[in-house]
Amino acid sequence: MTHSPTHGIDIFDPAHLDEPNELYRMLREHSPVHRVTGTDFFLVSTWDLVTEAANRTDDFSSNLTGVLVQQREGPPTTFDMDGGGQAVHVLATADDPAHLHHRKLVLPTLGRRIRVLTPAVHSLVDTLWDEGLRDGRIDWASEVADRLPLTMVARLIGLPERDVPQLLTWAYDSTEMLGGIVDADRLGPLLVSVTELAAYLRAELVRARSHPREDLLGVLANACNAGELPEDVAVLVLLQLVGAGGESTAGLIANAAHLLATHPGVQNRLRRQPALVDAFLDEALRLESPFRAHHRHVVTDTTLGGVDLPAGSHLLLMWGAANRDPAAFENPDDIVLDRPHIRSHLAFGRGVHFCVGSALARMEALAATTTLLARTDHFALADDAETVWVPSLLVRRHRSLPLRIRETSPTD
Repeated sequence: MTHSPTHGIDIFDPAHLDEPNELYRMLREHSPVHRVTGTDFFLVSTWDLVTEAANRTDDFSSNLTGVLVQQREGPPTTFDMDGGGQAVHVLATADDPAHLHHRKLVLPTLGRRIRVLTPAVHSLVDTLWDEGLRDGRIDWASEVADRLPLTMVARLIGLPERDVPQLLTWAYDSTEMLGGIVDADRLGPLLVSVTELAAYLRAELVRARSHPREDLLGVLANACNAGELPEDVAVLVLLQLVGAGGESTAGLIANAAHLLATHPGVQNRLRRQPALVDAFLDEALRLESPFRAHHRHVVTDTTLGGVDLPAGSHLLLMWGAANRDPAAFENPDDIVLDRPHIRSHLAFGRGVHFCVGSALARMEALAATTTLLARTDHFALADDAETVWVPSLLVRRHRSLPLRIRETSPTD
């Protein structure tokens, strides 16, 4: 019997986690709705099927009911996140009408605060650059990409800036739990982190309810005081904003720098034509989507792409695979700055769940990338230090991205 090239494929193979594009190609070409052996998870990888699934909200719920987890021995397993149907879902993991209610609370404040904070972003990028650059080198991931987004998320929400280092640890621990690569000895500490973050956010919300300010904490506090939002739900909204808000932007900022470091021709073109940086960021989002995938819960027995999906099973909508689908993008593996419909990528999701923080992520990445280009004549990956990706099925983010920098001369 002849097997498909995807038969028995190990999606947790470190080679696929570091460089997933060959895996994505095989899935798109041979098994676009691919059941992970021994599990109730299906990987959806083509542009048409990912967009179809994202739009079929009656069949595919956004509720996060299970996570695919690698086991030390044996096949992957599904880690229950639903608590027998008792879990509360908010924002990205909620369905309408709850999702729409949460979104209406959050979006207006995000829009107002983003406009106010734009000058602060540029100032903070300059500070992080000055603090992180040493002897012509900077770890762009740890010194800039990680620190900038969580600092701005803290300011948007109204959290003390002194707490940002701890928030960074908590936030990355919360998304690590969802990435599927969790050793048994890490699970306990990760659960502790999530519990501590929730307790911290609850305490901040309780304080805000006494004296609400013009920030996101104040908006949620007013909604709680008016009886429009249970306090438990408000805490979960904050938890998701801290976790996902920093994660997606950190991924974009470092992924964009990695692409430029390995494409010096594009780097030089953007210095000559800085107006193209915005288009480049869309290509960076498409080529290295900060979220590789998002979960969907199959509500009822149905089919997708001719594959039977039983009720209670799970999908991973693989944004990263769909964004390199040649059926949707000509020359999908290339950086094309004049690509038609350049913002049609799926890096920020699709449909009703389009990312609420997309404008913030774009603004911060634009500031960071523009500064990196303006302050340098040239930069490249450091050849004596390792570029390290976070091992995850969920996110595409660097743990370390050491760059060798040649600064712009003072006379330039």
